Amino acid sequence: MADPSQDVALVRQVLAGDKKSFAQLVDTHKNKIYGLLRGLGASPQDAQDYTQEAFLKAYRKLAGFREESSFASWLYAIAVNVMKDAGRRKKPEPVEADVLIRAQHQAETPESAYLRKETGGEVQLLLQQLPDKYRIILLLRYTNELSYDEIADMAGIDVNQVRNRLHRAKKSLRKKLKEKEGMLHEMLEACSDQRVHSLWK
Repeated sequence: MADPSQDVALVRQVLAGDKKSFAQLVDTHKNKIYGLLRGLGASPQDAQDYTQEAFLKAYRKLAGFREESSFASWLYAIAVNVMKDAGRRKKPEPVEADVLIRAQHQAETPESAYLRKETGGEVQLLLQQLPDKYRIILLLRYTNELSYDEIADMAGIDVNQVRNRLHRAKKSLRKKLKEKEGMLHEMLEACSDQRVHSLWK
């Protein structure tokens, strides 16, 4: 997981004239930004383009970064705005089961492990069906591992709203998973019944 104090130190070095330090910030956060954008429905190519543009904008706006804020949440806000401003939001493409997982380099939380293991890529597909305001909270919390305070700062809402949206998002995901499981069970039952009928013909 990125070290916030290390991020701040690198920002100071860049602002002091050491441009190479920005490359370290890029290396630290590029996979997480890409994973976030893919999770929000960007195609692989668009996610790459938006990630590059986000870092360019961050570099230009670096002097405006407030050190009391999380650099990660500040960067994520820029990336999400880049995607929105692009005005090219296409129909969300199915996300490969491991796209968001590849963005993780730290130990998983129980929730992120659940998201990874529970029906594999099915969860990622169901994520696409959630409203943006819920999906982004889930992604920031469990894929990007931001704190409630960081998410609230980035989303422009209070911590209680973050908790509320997170609760609603997880509840909605569980409901969708149960519906999927129910449909699968019905399909298997139907196939089984057909086989039995064919045997008796």
